[in-house]
Parts: sequence; structure tokens; C-alpha cells
Amino acid sequence: MNDTSDAPEVLFERPRDGVLLITLNRPKRHNAFSNKSWELIAGALSEAETDDKVRCVVYTGGPKVFAAGSDITQMKSRGMFTKVAAARFRHWDVVHGFPKPVIAAVNGYALGGGCEFAMVADIIIAGESARFGLPEVNLGLLAGLGGTQRLVRAVGKPLAMKMLLTGEFIDAQKALASGLVAEVTPDDETIPRALDLAETIAGKSPLTTRFIKEAVSQAFETGLEAGLAYERRATVLLFASEDLDEGVAAFLEKRTPVFKGS
Repeated sequence: MNDTSDAPEVLFERPRDGVLLITLNRPKRHNAFSNKSWELIAGALSEAETDDKVRCVVYTGGPKVFAAGSDITQMKSRGMFTKVAAARFRHWDVVHGFPKPVIAAVNGYALGGGCEFAMVADIIIAGESARFGLPEVNLGLLAGLGGTQRLVRAVGKPLAMKMLLTGEFIDAQKALASGLVAEVTPDDETIPRALDLAETIAGKSPLTTRFIKEAVSQAFETGLEAGLAYERRATVLLFASEDLDEGVAAFLEKRTPVFKGS
């Protein structure tokens, strides 16, 4: 990977059945997000949303660094930033609203927008070198892509406030202990582990995985009663699905189910 003018800023691959792998590709800038990066990611996810061959997404920055946040060189002009802010928020809404399961494979620094990009995933697999932080306070900013909201939900108010107000980072083990990440692996196993999990998820009923993601999201975004109501509606809908028939038949016949998403 390199940062030559003709090198794509984001790479897209299909390494496993049902899995889309998105890799940030600006290593010389520590995978800092440019306006183009967000546009490419949002475009790919918009296409993946309606692509039945994509059942789970993994995104990463590669073996050494996840993402160091926004490209500061594109923030020098306040006027320019104001003009692109609406587009950035629009692209971020696509990332946030993506309905299929998402896994972030994080090695090295995940800072600012990079940390927020990791947190919007459903599962974070962290390498031993991973470092998470929201240092926007050092620039006179706050984490404006959901960072203040997602971090406190993941790690609790005391640690979130410490990170947000000081800009200090936490390492992979602290992130694991605080509930920010699901697993910590050796760095060379982070992406393979994420792909293995994605392949497992891609083999489940896509209807069910979408409902699970939405139901868990309800737990974060609404009160208990609303979340329980959604859970019940999803259960009723899934009981009427062909995937449930296939899952039950496969269990009784002691074979691997073949889910079609219907």
C-alpha cells in the first residue's frame, strides 16, 4: 500500500463468502480520513446494503495503524470545512445506519474519527498494539461523529470523561477490560480473526442477523419498553420466515443450514 496520487484511498475486497473487506489505504498519513475516504466508504456501504452476496463487513487500516482521525490538512480552512461538513455528516449517516453486521479489525492507533469509526462497528477485534483515543479536545473540538455518545455507552461515564477531557489514549487491554473491544489478539492475527468471525456470521440467516443488530441498537437508543417491543415484533416476523424453517430442518437433519434471507 502507498500514498501515491493514483493509489486508491480505500481498498475493497471479497476475501470470504459473504464478506466485504474495507481497508483504509493512506499509510503515509496514518490512514487519516480525507473527504474522499468518507465518500468511498459510504458509497461502498450503500451498494453493500442491497447486495445479497454481502452479509457481513470487516473494515481495517491494515497491520500497523487503523486510522489517526481526520486529515488535519483539510481542516485548516474553516470555510472549506463548513462547506464539506454536511457531506461528511451525510456519509457518516450511511456508515452509522448500515443494517448488516460490521466488524472492525484494529491494529495500532484508532484516534479521533478513527476511534469513532471503530466504535460504530458491531464488534471490535483489537491487536495488542491497538491504542484508542478521542484527542479532539487538544484541537479545541469534541468528538463529533458520535464519539461522546458511543464511548460513554461502551466504557461508562468515568473513563469516557477522562478520555474526552484529557485526550489520553487507552491500550488494547484497557479497552478489553472496559468493554470497548470484544477480543485482543496478536497483531498478525487481528484481521484473520475478524474475517473468521465475519465468515461465521455470513453463514447465519441474514434476516436474523439484521434483526439482532437492530434489536441490540434499540437497547442503546431507546428505553427498555421500546426495545422489548421491537424484540417481540422481530421474533414474530422471524417465526414466519423460510430461514427459520431451514434452520429447524437442518438442526433435525444434522446438517449445515443454507440460509437465503427470506
